[in-house]
Amino acid sequence: MPSLLNPSRPPVFCPGCSHERSLRALDKAFRELHLSPHEVVIVSDIGCSGLFDVFFATHAFHGLHGRALTYATGIKLAQPQATVVVVMGDGGMGIGGAHVLAACRRNLDMTLLVLNNFNFGMTGGQSSCTTPQKARVGSGFLNTLEVPLDVCRTVAAAGAPFVVRRSAYSPDLWEKMAQALRYSGFAVVDVWGLCPGRYLKANPLSPKDVDGMVAEAGVWDGVVAGNERREYGSAYAEHLGHSPVVWDWKGIEAQGRANLFGRHGTLFLGAAGERVLSAGHLWAMTAVRAGLHVTQKNDYNITVMRGPSVAEVLLSPDPIVYPGIEEPDAVVALAREGVERAPQIWSRLTERTLVIQAADVSVPNHAGRTVVVDFKSMKIARKNRAMVSLSILARWTGIFAIEDLVASAAATLPSSQRDGAVRLLRQGAEVPGP
Repeated sequence: MPSLLNPSRPPVFCPGCSHERSLRALDKAFRELHLSPHEVVIVSDIGCSGLFDVFFATHAFHGLHGRALTYATGIKLAQPQATVVVVMGDGGMGIGGAHVLAACRRNLDMTLLVLNNFNFGMTGGQSSCTTPQKARVGSGFLNTLEVPLDVCRTVAAAGAPFVVRRSAYSPDLWEKMAQALRYSGFAVVDVWGLCPGRYLKANPLSPKDVDGMVAEAGVWDGVVAGNERREYGSAYAEHLGHSPVVWDWKGIEAQGRANLFGRHGTLFLGAAGERVLSAGHLWAMTAVRAGLHVTQKNDYNITVMRGPSVAEVLLSPDPIVYPGIEEPDAVVALAREGVERAPQIWSRLTERTLVIQAADVSVPNHAGRTVVVDFKSMKIARKNRAMVSLSILARWTGIFAIEDLVASAAATLPSSQRDGAVRLLRQGAEVPGP
């Protein structure tokens, strides 16, 4: 079975980081279980462990710190056939502790990997809920005042039926991960490792030392006696099947029209402060009001008013299971930062792809049909380009009428933004066609 790692985003961690060993152990477990990328969903949150969803070529969801299990629960209930793996660090474990306890009580068929390196490595090496009291960390003496959390004892006490503790350097780590993935119920794998970027600078340890720490804390090997019980998802489905339907979901009544017969994916590539995400949202809301299914994924830096701003909006008359846009139907290139953020997409464009390109923005060679718009000569400020481009996109794709965009703006935008957005949409409608 081939690797499930993402060939376009090879793993990059600090040299010596134990997370890479955990990542490759998980990949080996996937391969040994003959899992295909479309069968797996990786859910992560903030921190270095949050890179797992990027480094695997599977379905993925990246959310708020400590909240990964909440998203994973919804995904597993909606897609019970999926193999759902949650990856979080000891930081997420502490921040989302209540969610962890709820998952243990619930016993939904998911696997939680806790990549436990005893500190908040990404934000400065501060103490986490698992930091040893004798450790020297970036938050001074605070860890000396608290008893570190024993992840395995905690989750077992909360009802988790399958619990494993291993060092990232343990040769059977992948086997234990595979057992956890196979287990029908909530499985927790507590992986102890080293953070060379932060923790090791003040706490010199070797892999052998970590193995000794695991042995001293106590190895956990899988099934927890007394905690095995009916898996939540199957019990829920059985109960629902014997209960009267308590909702009457009829969807949203269409208030506009859409000329669309298949999936249509648009990438908006801009820079911070150019209202790219707002334009993507208005495009998506116009589709919702027209009765289409919609997903929107945003990508931007944590820096304020600097860096790329990217919105991926997928429209479809049918339910959307996979929200990825592999071959865009339209690309709106508004700023260098956004174009550089998505270097891989240009080789995938075909002669059917519409590219709306700002005249002062360069893009790589591609096979798409390009419409160059001179926003500068039209005296359209950079912050208004994205909104103007919506009307151009609507006209040249034929999916929406301009009046549908205007009606959506009037219905969904705050009153302080409404008049300006409508003016820009009508200005875009006057841009000459190709």
